Amino acid sequence: MLKLESTATAAAMSAVDAIYERRSVRSYRAKTVDRRVVTALLDAAVQAPTAMHEEPWAFVVIQDRDTLRRLSEAALKSLRDRETGLHLPRGSQGFTLPENVFYDAGTLIVIYGKPLGPFVAADCWLAAENLMLAARAMGLGSCVIGLAAAALDSPEWKAELKVPAGLTAYAPIIVGEPSAETPATGRREPEVLSWRTGLSA
Repeated sequence: MLKLESTATAAAMSAVDAIYERRSVRSYRAKTVDRRVVTALLDAAVQAPTAMHEEPWAFVVIQDRDTLRRLSEAALKSLRDRETGLHLPRGSQGFTLPENVFYDAGTLIVIYGKPLGPFVAADCWLAAENLMLAARAMGLGSCVIGLAAAALDSPEWKAELKVPAGLTAYAPIIVGEPSAETPATGRREPEVLSWRTGLSA
């Protein structure tokens, strides 16, 4: 198995560097991520914390371009059918849906959750963050494509992807080699509602 530490990029990057340098990448080169690299990303994902050691995650990897195109079309149709507004990022103006919700990335990794308890969603999102930070450490870009979750949860797509009916798609993540540098976006300072130290003033 390809370990994360085996790449020169990963060896030179600390966990803190990966956190601060991770970006939501929406522009990719026309290259498919190597199977060994995808396996290493999945291995990083399952190192995430998990409540009661349930490890409720399961993964679907899609690297077939025709399947990605059809899934993108299904995701856009599902969005239009629901007629719900988009949650736009802070400061965005004139946002329009892309023709391909996967931004032409050649690899989609979907984290599904098994119905094992009240912390399944949290566990799956922790695994997603591990995967994305590992991708950054390996010189790859990634982006969560929440628009695809509803389509991935449909009976039709679950049947095609051989996903059991009881599972839920939490984190569809595209991964690939960025075609351009993605600039950093600002973050608000942490909003601390309370900080009790137990020390007298």
